[in-house]
Amino acid sequence: MRMLKFGLFFMLLSFFVTEKNYAQSQRIVVDQIIAKVGDKIILKSDIDNAIADYKRQGQDVQLPPNPECAFLEGQLVQKVLVLQANKDSITIGDDEIDNLLDNQIRYFINQYGSQEMLEQIAGKTVYQLKEDLRQPFYERQLADKMRNNLLANVKITPTEVKAFYDKIPKDSLPFFESQLEVAQIVVYPKANKDIEDYISNQLLDMKKQVESGQKKFADLAKVYSQDPGSKDNGGQYSINRNDKQWDPTFLAAAFKLKEGQVSPVVKTKFGLHLIQMVSRAGDDAVVRHILLIPSVTNTEITAAKQKVDSVRSKIIAGTMSFNEAVNKYSEDDVTKYSAGRITSPIDGSPEVTIDQLDKDLVVNLKTMKVGDITQPVTYTDDRGKTGVRIVYLVHETEPHRMNLKDDYDRVAQQALGEKKQQVLDTWFKQHISDFYIDIDPQYKTCKSLNEWFSSETTASK
Repeated sequence: MRMLKFGLFFMLLSFFVTEKNYAQSQRIVVDQIIAKVGDKIILKSDIDNAIADYKRQGQDVQLPPNPECAFLEGQLVQKVLVLQANKDSITIGDDEIDNLLDNQIRYFINQYGSQEMLEQIAGKTVYQLKEDLRQPFYERQLADKMRNNLLANVKITPTEVKAFYDKIPKDSLPFFESQLEVAQIVVYPKANKDIEDYISNQLLDMKKQVESGQKKFADLAKVYSQDPGSKDNGGQYSINRNDKQWDPTFLAAAFKLKEGQVSPVVKTKFGLHLIQMVSRAGDDAVVRHILLIPSVTNTEITAAKQKVDSVRSKIIAGTMSFNEAVNKYSEDDVTKYSAGRITSPIDGSPEVTIDQLDKDLVVNLKTMKVGDITQPVTYTDDRGKTGVRIVYLVHETEPHRMNLKDDYDRVAQQALGEKKQQVLDTWFKQHISDFYIDIDPQYKTCKSLNEWFSSETTASK
């Protein structure tokens, strides 16, 4: 049996479509039960909508040749795992599901721009959407937990890793471009008080314009805000009081506001803000903000360079390790807690390709050897702030075919994944006949479902 690896992760969001009229027209189509597992049913619309949703997410992995077969198998797998979890008295707490639902709704609001737009497109309130999502979320989490329980003790040995590698045809071994492990220590020059006061007065003038009705907050944000993530959207964000990704000073200031109210000037590590409360429901809120970043002069940049250079001297002299210096001095939140390592935006790995680094960094690395640490250099981060940093080239690989010496961890992960898949397949072969299964005959052409149909026959006997 070839169990579909991504079968447990589909969310069947039948009510999320690009056009409300399309959603309304879909409702007149008569649905069809195409499979049953125990007391669980699978509808044809479940499969159709899962495929459509998968396409909309722009996944890099292409759909299989017969997606209906593959997605139906994924749903059969999930239903069996849910039923087995029920047998084993495995549960998921309501708080966990509520938290997942809240995160999902916040994601949708950010995607559509506002709660009102989301509700208009879905034709439902966010509370109705949460209720529609609750059962699919619960089953998905329950299936994941059951799967994790089944695989909790699966380990891989070096002998198994080598055996896995040896069976890969040599002409099928993937080719890897040169990869780098790069670390940095960043210090941000502090703007002088006169410049901060000037920026504050600009923001206070904007506040007066909004409160007097002369200008709309969103229009001012589009023109003046220096936050690239929200500028084009009128400075709007959906936030949650407990979301650790947000600056705590920003959150505290935002949740002091009433709907429509504009904050005083708020100073965070990103710069100076004005915040407007758009709407609020408990710990969730929609806000707009205008961010202005005080510029720094050569005087402040020189002072930051001197500070970073003294840190570099300690590292070169051996009185402090690079990791220790990161913990003590670096002001970049993105890399500070990964020992200064710049990680891949794809998988979070500390090994990156040259195209995943900012262009200023690429220029610095051109003349560096492994172990080198640059002199302090000025750069602009992705938020538009001027920073000073030193860069450490920790490791570099040459372009090469996958091999055990350079890529053992990567091979081990693949070997472990295959072993886990084999354990799952074996478990299903042993237990699938324990469940009542009924699949519509129209899917008998799906070769991947042969064992499911065999189990269906066994169950009927």
